[in-house]
Amino acid sequence: MLECRPRVTAVSGLMPADFPLQIDDHACTIAARTAPRIVLNAPGFMNLKPLLTLCLCLLPGVVVAGDKTVYGLNEYAELTDIDLQVAAKLDTGAKTASLSARDIKHFKRDGESWVRFYLAIDDAHAHPIERPLARLSKIKRRADDRDADDEKKYTARPVISLNVCMGGALRTIEVNLTDRSAFQYPLLIGSEALKRFDALVDPSLKYAAGKPACAITAQITE
Repeated sequence: MLECRPRVTAVSGLMPADFPLQIDDHACTIAARTAPRIVLNAPGFMNLKPLLTLCLCLLPGVVVAGDKTVYGLNEYAELTDIDLQVAAKLDTGAKTASLSARDIKHFKRDGESWVRFYLAIDDAHAHPIERPLARLSKIKRRADDRDADDEKKYTARPVISLNVCMGGALRTIEVNLTDRSAFQYPLLIGSEALKRFDALVDPSLKYAAGKPACAITAQITE
């Protein structure tokens, strides 16, 4: 038997952070769907059936809670389609994901709708990126973002699909394009994308998942 002291409490809330756990079967297995059986080493507790994947050998700081993974308010995200790694803000109050882009142009390629844009991050990103257009998204404009005589309450943003890696999870998500150069984080990941990652967001944490490592440990989940 292997005694383990995880950094964060189990989501069940039945034990403190330093409560000793014993893991039988194969301790520290990295197979996400083969959670070890967890036995509380204290009187009065029954053996728990597998409730979560407890893996001390995963990336530092990643806590798996049942089928959910705890991420921080900010995480490193790798956009594998365009070979870009950025710091992202995880916002459960936002519905969609947004990537900072400028000079956005629509065009046709073989009869299909495409979009060409530049990353609005820094001067180093001076080459255009071309991606198929998934759809147009209607985003409600803030009152302080329009003139008093401007009755247009919504703005249309192009949406593209991108493969995004956080920690060891690689998912395909939809991202709308807009200039976010006035904000600290070039990538905003909203609730719809967070569902794809089976994510729980702890705002007290930052970069809990560490640097993206999907090339080795993950496959795209459709």
